[in-house]
Formats: sequence, C-alpha cells, structure tokens
Amino acid sequence: MKKLIVVTGPTAVGKTELCLRVAEALRVPIINCDSRQLFRELKIGTAAPTEEQMARVRHYFVGTLGITDYYSASMYEQDVLRLLEQLFRDSDYALLTGGSMMYIDAVCNGIDDIPTVDDKTRATLKRRLEEEGLESLVEELRRLDPEHYEIVDRKNPRRVVHALEICLMTGKTYTSFRKAEKKQRPFETVKIGLNRDREELYDRINRRVDQMMAEGLLDEVRRMTPYRKENALNTVGYKELFDYLDGRWPLEEAVERIKGNTRRYARKQLTWLKRDEHTKWFHPDQERDIMNYITGYE
Repeated sequence: MKKLIVVTGPTAVGKTELCLRVAEALRVPIINCDSRQLFRELKIGTAAPTEEQMARVRHYFVGTLGITDYYSASMYEQDVLRLLEQLFRDSDYALLTGGSMMYIDAVCNGIDDIPTVDDKTRATLKRRLEEEGLESLVEELRRLDPEHYEIVDRKNPRRVVHALEICLMTGKTYTSFRKAEKKQRPFETVKIGLNRDREELYDRINRRVDQMMAEGLLDEVRRMTPYRKENALNTVGYKELFDYLDGRWPLEEAVERIKGNTRRYARKQLTWLKRDEHTKWFHPDQERDIMNYITGYE
C-alpha cells in the first residue's frame, strides 16, 4: 500500500532540514502542513522554506495564498487528497510535514463535512467582530448552539466566528455538522514525531526569534499593518510586534514576549500531538532510525 509519511513536532524542533534530507532520499516532494506558511507575505515570521531549500526539493502549499484569501482545514484536506492521487502514481511514498494540528488531522482522518461559508456571511461576521467585540458574538453562540458553546475556546475569535457563521448561514447548530467520524484513506499513514529536551527546544526557539528579527521581521510586520485584522495575522510574532508599533511596549519586551508565547505554543503543540498513540517519536538527529522506520525496518 502507498505510504503517506507525516513528520510533525513543535515549532523550531528541526522538521525542515530533516525533511529535506528524507525527501531527497525518497525522491519525493514536500507537502507543507503549516497553515501560516501558505501565505506568501509571511515568509520571515512563519520560517517558510527559503528559495535555496525549495530549489533542493519541490514544495507544495508554500506561499500559495494572499493574506486576504480565505482558506480552511476542509479545503486543505481536499486539495492535499487530490495532490496525493497524482503523487502516488509516481512513487510509493509521499511526505507531509508541519505543525498545524487541525490540518494534519484533516488529511489523516478526515474532517466533518461542514458547509463552506459564503462571502456575504463571512464579511458580515468580520464586521460584527470589529464593531461589537468578541464577547457579544460568544453570547450569541451560547443562545444559538449551547452545546458547542460549552466546548469552544471562547477567547479564540476564529473558532467562535466560524461556528457562528455556520449557525447563521444554515439555520442549524454547528454541533449538528460535527460527527467526528474517521474517514478511510486509500493509503497507509506513517506518523513521525520529532522532539528535543525542553531546554534544547527552548534555546532553539529563542535563537530562531532572534534570527527572524535580524532577517527583517519587524519590516514584514509593518507591511502587514493594513491587514492586521486578517485571521492569518492573529499569530505569534505578528501580534506582539503590532502592539510594539502601537506603542504598547518597547521593542525588547515585544521580542521577549514572542519568545515566551512561542514556547507556550510549542507546549500546546506537543500536548495535542502526543494524544495520537500512532505517532512514533524521535530526536531529529536519529535520521538513520527514522529512515529505517519509514522503509519498514525496526
């Protein structure tokens, strides 16, 4: 059976360089599964593959969207499945890598068939969020779908707004579309998790943030100021520097907050990823063991 190799792990753990070498060994392209690297304007702050890296190995789903484009996990699922159908004609392997947990689940297990939100509804809720604030929309979600209200992250505007979009567009609860049924795939999924000791990982995160700043992250954020309300920019690195540009705190504090929030996000990623008992965990330096595991030898 064809194999989809999924290499995941927390931010800054070392997925990129390892996957370049794995892709070269298997002679396959890399399918990006970082939801923010899809946006072409966010190269520095998302640590997107460089031109040199993309010249070494072909990448899919990197820089394919503009900052105002709408995209979702369900759209990603369908796009990747279509791509895999093509790639598996030429190889027994395909390689997907990234740390966007919902996107990984969408490809491996399927996602509920939730209707695509129309442009009018999306624009209306975006305007209401700006004018009324999140608390008002959370209260409306409580009235329209109390079951989902109990489990949704009420501090996450994207989650609240999307559920409310579905409620208002369809006249049904968001809960009614969530069946959580695992879909069958015509390929085997081999999941590889990368991790490091916490101190080592945190040091890599801190150094990466410093490197991003040296490469011009602040200028990238300045260019995005007119679009700061877009969901793609509700992201660590951009939020803190927008606050700096607003005069909320000094640049040094903004940088330290980026490091702290990135470390916090890495812990969240690991908590989510370690729920999956089918993931085999390695240190990124265990390249030979990883290749043996992929090709079927313990």
